[in-house]
Amino acid sequence: MIGTLPLVRLALRRDRVLLPVWVLFLVGVTYSTTTALEELYGSAQSRAQLGVTANANSAFLAMLGPLHDWSSLGGLVVWRWGVFSGLFIAIMALLVVTRHTRAEEEAGRTELISAAVVGRHAPLAAAVVVAGGTSLLIGVLQAVVLIGKDLDAAGSFAFGLSTASVGLVFTGVSAFTAQLSENSRVSNALAGGFLGLTYLFRAAGDAAGESGPQWLTWLSPIGWTEQVRSFGDNRFWVLGIALAAFAALVGVSAYVVTRRDVGLGLFATRLGRPEGTIGTPLGLAWRLQKGSLIGWSVALFVVGVIYGSVAQAVGQMVQDNPTLGQIVQQIGGADAMVDAFFGTVTQLLGLISAIYLVQAVLRLRSEETSFRAEPLLATPVSRWGWAASHAVFALVGGAVVLAFAGLGLGLVYGLQIGDVGGELPKLLGAALVQLPAAWVVAGVALLLFGVFPQFTGVSWAVVSASLVITLLGPALRLDRWVIDVSPFSHVPKYPDVTFGPLAWLTAVAVVLLVAGFAGFRRRDLTT
Repeated sequence: MIGTLPLVRLALRRDRVLLPVWVLFLVGVTYSTTTALEELYGSAQSRAQLGVTANANSAFLAMLGPLHDWSSLGGLVVWRWGVFSGLFIAIMALLVVTRHTRAEEEAGRTELISAAVVGRHAPLAAAVVVAGGTSLLIGVLQAVVLIGKDLDAAGSFAFGLSTASVGLVFTGVSAFTAQLSENSRVSNALAGGFLGLTYLFRAAGDAAGESGPQWLTWLSPIGWTEQVRSFGDNRFWVLGIALAAFAALVGVSAYVVTRRDVGLGLFATRLGRPEGTIGTPLGLAWRLQKGSLIGWSVALFVVGVIYGSVAQAVGQMVQDNPTLGQIVQQIGGADAMVDAFFGTVTQLLGLISAIYLVQAVLRLRSEETSFRAEPLLATPVSRWGWAASHAVFALVGGAVVLAFAGLGLGLVYGLQIGDVGGELPKLLGAALVQLPAAWVVAGVALLLFGVFPQFTGVSWAVVSASLVITLLGPALRLDRWVIDVSPFSHVPKYPDVTFGPLAWLTAVAVVLLVAGFAGFRRRDLTT
């Protein structure tokens, strides 16, 4: 463990901008959500009506989880923000740990540091301290914010610590996946895949109903936060499960560190075929990007299947709740409610696909900083050709992953109502309508790569901001100009699709992409 504290200080210095942004984001949204819900549901009657509606709708249950306590404002905050808070803090933890463990080994810096008076466990311990400490800080600050809004102290700390527990669990998950592969991208993909799987377990368990497999929620660290039941039972003992998982994962990771060589993974990297399609920039890009494309396509197809399977419950909810049925009848009946559900779901799928697009574009930066681009560009390969070979996977690949999402939605919902031929094309089109907005986000990423390569990490801030503004902007009562900052706010809502906004979004994306290509052509490579 010798040298752990200096490495902690080094990590904090390197992340002196990134970590405060994460803290302010998660704590700030907690405050904004509480303020907005206080204004929207100030009376006990309005909260009770929301509780009946939310818990009777499988779609709400799949997206947000159950509303355990609607008698208090704190219970509404946990329901509206708890799942997303856990999801975001998990992403923060896995990115931070991989950045300071596997990415450092991949770059060769860990080997240099290990040549000094530094213990074998110090790099891993420093990453765990930084990611885990940041998670705890976020949880405590969330509790303080809720207490400042005059909410119950026990419930506030139950919520804050449950959020922190998700960060701790995925700190351990990322510490373990960092031992498996020699590549940081693979490590992040494994941790991200586990996060997606546990999210699906939670969604399926919450939406299952009393007669379904609700036990699936217990397989998810995000589901554990729901089982704490903050502002209700305040079951602090559930946090012990997260702490045990964190300790076990970190312990196993520390053991594996002593059983492998620096720079290598627990599993050897698979060698490629001696012959193949890497004779061209596009062929090489396909070899590098195909795993990510296939993984994202399968993941979004599964998400589409899950949301498509609960869509029928939206119409059923109207039949089970006469009061709600009278309200819905005024806006067009159950069909209009189902259309609104699919409009929200396809928008969410578009936002998720933007993560893949940015990841595909930033592979360019990864290749450059790893000094693999320079030898390639020393050949007759042009800069435009090399950059375009990876940009194709952001543009065409984005259409592929959204198409799989739309197929999952349309196929399952069509089978449920006995109209696959009618619903599949409509929902496939509704998913692909989100593509121009995702292209705009990819254009911003390419512009940063081409003109301001040192700030390519801001691309992830653009994705996060779009996600929060689009999904939470109306609930937070943000000004219209703030909501308009997100390109997804301009996508026509299903089923009323108009092509004017899509044309404008496509034009903006083209301008951003061309500017990024031009900037890359004129600047020096990373030295």
